[in-house]
Amino acid sequence: MALSNEEQRLLEQMEAALAAEDPKLVNAMRGTGTRRVHRRRAALAGVAFFGGLVLLVAGLYLATGTRGYIALSVLGFLVMVAAAVIAILSWQHVGSAADMSDRPDRVKTPGGSRPPSGQGFMDKMEERWRKRRDEGM
Repeated sequence: MALSNEEQRLLEQMEAALAAEDPKLVNAMRGTGTRRVHRRRAALAGVAFFGGLVLLVAGLYLATGTRGYIALSVLGFLVMVAAAVIAILSWQHVGSAADMSDRPDRVKTPGGSRPPSGQGFMDKMEERWRKRRDEGM
């Protein structure tokens, strides 16, 4: 259910008063802490990726027929793959949190970025298509 203009204005005034009174609470409610955690996790995964690359190259350099150094290369490759997956997933969380905090008209949902009204990306695209088709005829 949509809010009337007066209700929206009152809500904005209440949000502004709360932000002025307790900015730490506002930051906690916006989820900036989780964005910071995901950003830090992505950065650490980037460092781990380069550490895995060093292990891979060192294992290949030292591999002169012994299996121990080949295992070092395989370990480096596995570290690189795991770090890349963690970095990509964390960076997606950073991007979705930034998108949600930049757009106050969007509602955050714990399960994903889809608003609770059920209108997703494809629904919006179909609606736009229908409007264009109706206007053209």
